[in-house]
Amino acid sequence: MSFFKSLFLAIFATLFLTYVLGVSFIDLFDVDIYMGEQMVEPLKAISISALVVVLLVLVALAIAMSVFGSLIFIVMLLLGGGAMLLVGVFWPIFLVAGVIWLITRDKRSVQC
Repeated sequence: MSFFKSLFLAIFATLFLTYVLGVSFIDLFDVDIYMGEQMVEPLKAISISALVVVLLVLVALAIAMSVFGSLIFIVMLLLGGGAMLLVGVFWPIFLVAGVIWLITRDKRSVQC
């Protein structure tokens, strides 16, 4: 699954769960939310909280990706460098082993 597809599904799930739990909470406890002197409609109150939750999820994702992404990048660089070092040092052995394998492998006969 691609990164953006996973991110889209996570945002959709966050919005859906926030809406469902928000409606349940407002109906169960009979909560009214006021801004100034006006009562905010339940759907607007839930959508505001859902947007705040999505922003918090995106911020957490950015922090996690920057920390773990940089660690993963460093590990990949070290592994790639080690692999290149091994190939650079042992290339004559790999070449001789490849030639021996090509010469001595079983040749399959073609059946018509």
